[in-house]
Amino acid sequence: MTTPPRAVILDLGNVLVFHDNGLLFRRLGARAGLSPAEAERRLAEGLGWTAANRGLLGAEGIRRDVCGSLGVDLPAEEFNALWSSHFTIHEAVLPRVEGLVGRVKLLLLSNTNVLHAAFLRPKLPVLERFDALVLSCEVGSVKPEPGIYKEALRLAGCAPQEAAFFDDLPEFVQAANALGLRGHLFTTAETFDAQLKALGL
Repeated sequence: MTTPPRAVILDLGNVLVFHDNGLLFRRLGARAGLSPAEAERRLAEGLGWTAANRGLLGAEGIRRDVCGSLGVDLPAEEFNALWSSHFTIHEAVLPRVEGLVGRVKLLLLSNTNVLHAAFLRPKLPVLERFDALVLSCEVGSVKPEPGIYKEALRLAGCAPQEAAFFDDLPEFVQAANALGLRGHLFTTAETFDAQLKALGL
């Protein structure tokens, strides 16, 4: 029989929340007078996505970078609302996550930037009951780099094989598995439920 994990480490995007990047590009493009495809192209070329996720760009740095790439100057309040307007909460998965509170060490491990983190935290009250939030913009390392997984394990206080990790991106699951974690590809709330049961949770 499988020994249940001592820690469950969850990704944020497309696990606890959905993010519709197409919607983001449409809304930013519309505000800048650009097609969604052109907005996406300019952001891919100009925006330091990884720099933002590493915490090298703060809120104002992200605003300046995005606005500069799109050729528009938006006030911070309008920009911040637009920049996070593509998120919706994955309601179906929350009861199962809440059911893990107190039964295992529960951690969040996410590549994110300061604006998205600030927007989502109050919309996910369950995060206050997590044992740790490992956000790339706060620790300066991003998935799939080993360092960010090792930081999550340090905070969980467990060995890699004692932790189950769930992410929607195969390359991030593979990186976790390479370090000895029990990595699982997250697809749906129903599949997540079955995966947890198979782990003895």
